[in-house]
Amino acid sequence: MTKALSLHVTGVVQGVGFRPFVYKLAADLGVSGWVRNASDGVYCLAEGTPEAVEAFAIALRDSAPPMAVVESVIAEEVDPEGHTDFTIVPSEAIEGAMTLISPDIATCDACARELLDPDDRRFRYPFINCTNCGPRFTIIEDVPYDRPMTTMRDFPMCPDCTSEYGDPADRRFHAQPDACFVCGPRLYLNAPDVDTEWCWSPGCEISPRPHRDRDAERQRSDELLLSATRRLTDGKILAVKGLGGFQLVCDATSEQAVSRLRQRKHRQGKPLAIMVPTIEDVRTLCLVSAKEEALLCGPARPIVLLRLRPGTTPLAPAVAPGLSEVGVMLPYTPLHHLLLHEADRPLVMTSGNLSEEPICTGNAEALTRLDDIADAFLMHDRDIYSRYDDSVTRVVREETEIVRRARGFAPFPLRLPFESDAAIFAAGPEQKNTFTLVKGDYAFVSQHIGDMENAETLDHYEHTLDLYKRLFRIQPELVAYDLHPEYLSTKYALALDLPSVGVQHHHAHVVGVAAEHGVTEPFVGVALDGTGYGTDGHIWGGEVLLARWDGFTRFAHLSEMPLVGGTAAIRRPARMAVSALQTAGLLDHPGADTLRSRLAAGEESTLLTMMERGINSLPTSSMGRLFDAVAALCGVRDDALYEGQAAIELEAAADPTATGVYRFGFTGADPVIIDSAPVLAAILDDIVAGTPSSVISTRFHRGVVAAIVDASSRASDTLGTTTVTMAGGVFMNRLVLGGAMEHLSSAGMRALTHVRLPVNDGGISYGQAVVAWARRHEV
Repeated sequence: MTKALSLHVTGVVQGVGFRPFVYKLAADLGVSGWVRNASDGVYCLAEGTPEAVEAFAIALRDSAPPMAVVESVIAEEVDPEGHTDFTIVPSEAIEGAMTLISPDIATCDACARELLDPDDRRFRYPFINCTNCGPRFTIIEDVPYDRPMTTMRDFPMCPDCTSEYGDPADRRFHAQPDACFVCGPRLYLNAPDVDTEWCWSPGCEISPRPHRDRDAERQRSDELLLSATRRLTDGKILAVKGLGGFQLVCDATSEQAVSRLRQRKHRQGKPLAIMVPTIEDVRTLCLVSAKEEALLCGPARPIVLLRLRPGTTPLAPAVAPGLSEVGVMLPYTPLHHLLLHEADRPLVMTSGNLSEEPICTGNAEALTRLDDIADAFLMHDRDIYSRYDDSVTRVVREETEIVRRARGFAPFPLRLPFESDAAIFAAGPEQKNTFTLVKGDYAFVSQHIGDMENAETLDHYEHTLDLYKRLFRIQPELVAYDLHPEYLSTKYALALDLPSVGVQHHHAHVVGVAAEHGVTEPFVGVALDGTGYGTDGHIWGGEVLLARWDGFTRFAHLSEMPLVGGTAAIRRPARMAVSALQTAGLLDHPGADTLRSRLAAGEESTLLTMMERGINSLPTSSMGRLFDAVAALCGVRDDALYEGQAAIELEAAADPTATGVYRFGFTGADPVIIDSAPVLAAILDDIVAGTPSSVISTRFHRGVVAAIVDASSRASDTLGTTTVTMAGGVFMNRLVLGGAMEHLSSAGMRALTHVRLPVNDGGISYGQAVVAWARRHEV
């Protein structure tokens, strides 16, 4: 008796070797029929004995390839068609249908071995890949995922690659980016002293690309790579074209090279990420837990923030000045493997751009925009369709957290705890922007876009939004936006002329955490960050909310102080210290004398006059700004070279062996004021007593944690819940987040923060989308 099933498989089932897996599964079980990609997943027809067909259907979910994410297998019994074999049939584009797309996948172990195997025909080929690894999202222009829909369409396969592509027993069976020295992308090295045969120019990209001699091409590639590596070891700066854009690369052990990169890139102070050859090299440099090692070696291969080993380090001090941790990643492309193999040392790998601009993706673009930074350009001729930064992760209290979500994670969606009846576009914030598109119960949170402060980033935003709308077949019907009227993302959203919902910044923060954890009942939300536009027109940032998805009550907030000079105060923590002390009536305390002595001539009187007259001095309840003030009081940082620098260095200064804790005051009601004056007074007393800044930092951090627990307990009693969600940039601080999670749990509360999204503003758009849906349905 023959049984036939029509099967529709949804999830991440394209670009992950799913059709080859289905083909081999059918052969193993003696099932006939066919499999094909479509715009909304993978379809199969399976015919055979009832036992074989049922086993086939079960294995589609239970035995799928490692990078596949099977969300559903819909089976329908149909009449047999009489197939005698099993085939992969041409893909089908279905109007309006949607399928999920795999992120790019780091070079697998098998390809990494072949890369360095002299007997393999892809020995040292910089673009080796297979069905288990390689570029995916960065090269896809549309679905279904087939070579003609990617930027590999210009590279017709040679006979050897064609044979592999069609061989069910081969690891490259239906691997869309499959290529080799003969038929695939090639490297170019542009530098003033390089032979023009090695150089890229617009005219060299003939379509389709001609086939080449393997041995001659390998020799050319090796000579070019060795020349590029010599430049790195000589202290030069290289612009290298990666998966999602260019990276600026230099010798991480050379103080001169790293300092030169900082100067040219206009990136002063902010730590730089490094790439090292092997996990053994990581262990030499850093303290690595099992969970951190799993992140480093996993298929996403993100940057992982690690503690440096105490004692001497070969890294140049300019890599992460004044910090005890560094961002580390392992090679995730064949080109990286080859560069690190030849250089045999840690390399700085930072985004290929001037600070605050989007990463470069095109060769001509890089040659123009990075000309004043890079000494040479290591490029290739495979186009990048989607701009993609490196993801950044860390482990806090044995929990993985995403700091920046991009390569290896996006565009995989989050499942919502509801199904939306309208397509929603959430425009996101200004800093660390992402946007979110909602369709059904999927929330597609974009990769990290960056700070929306210039036309170049807005162009990147619009291009990425158009790509997501096309790939996932989403036409927004409802728009969510931040209340700040001057944000570029807000202006863009309101210009769409669609029904819109304004969402307060901190409400979006805490709702995003609640929705990620499926919390639908009222909860306490703690949002601590640097800046967020409040419903009263003030700058919020130290908020305790009694929250629902569709609204909130401001239960408590940090005592306000003037943000004197607006963004100028953010760049100068010493200014925030004067503001905090004057507001608390403590500026004449002897403990403030050292700070005041460091101020510029006339600076104090100017600040006090501005405060008295209310000139450019918006009130702020920002916890981030209080961190700035304390950092300046301690002498840690008077001027910030990048956002959050003072707080980061204050955290790094903390002495975990120190004792004591500062206590915030609690006054009033509706809302409760979390008064920072007692903390500031205690800090000044400690300064007079000669207490080290490391001890002051520890006591301050513990005081912030104690205030979070106290305020949350009061709010929980009022609301009748034990659920507390936490979000905002201050929770990027390990001491604050780890301490709050521990002490809230000890106090009997359910403490939650983001797991699959950044706790900083990178998670805002997700929360905006949930609030917009809730307001539409009055949840």
